[in-house]
Amino acid sequence: MKFFKKHWGNLLFLIVLGLLIIPQTRMPIQVFAQRIISFSPSEISEDERVSVEKYDWELETNNGIIKNLSESKGNVALINLWATWCPPCVAEMPSMQRLYNDYGDRVDFYFISAEKPAKIKKFMKDKGYTFPVFIQTQKAPEVFSSQALPTTYVVSKKGEILIEKVGAASWNSKKVRALLTTEIER
Repeated sequence: MKFFKKHWGNLLFLIVLGLLIIPQTRMPIQVFAQRIISFSPSEISEDERVSVEKYDWELETNNGIIKNLSESKGNVALINLWATWCPPCVAEMPSMQRLYNDYGDRVDFYFISAEKPAKIKKFMKDKGYTFPVFIQTQKAPEVFSSQALPTTYVVSKKGEILIEKVGAASWNSKKVRALLTTEIER
């Protein structure tokens, strides 16, 4: 008993380390940790914003229907690049779903993955998510090109990128909601 009292911190560290080695427990631990450290994303200052010049980006729905990002020109859009195997992506999905539930009829949401449709459908069904998922069928326009997942962009009606966030974030924050509401009403 004296041994455990003296070395409890080391034993806890070894247990957590062991759980991180096991694939079945690694993902939930990483998702939990990402949710704890995720904060609301910051808006880009007006003088540093980039405008979207090329909206032409063909995407395919999970049901095989082709949609083009150009349909969102003049609308507020949220574009999220993600994958089912990405712990930060999975960590931010509940906040994205809540945001979609409240803004899905006023903001164009694009959750874009390069994974197989069957894998995405299973993930969406298992998690109970209802936001629109698209399969990337062609290279993204340069302004939306990212090597990291997740990467999320919020685009104004004027085509300015208001937020460009790499990594997990808390998207259902008061700050993001206020930004979306302001942009919708412009």
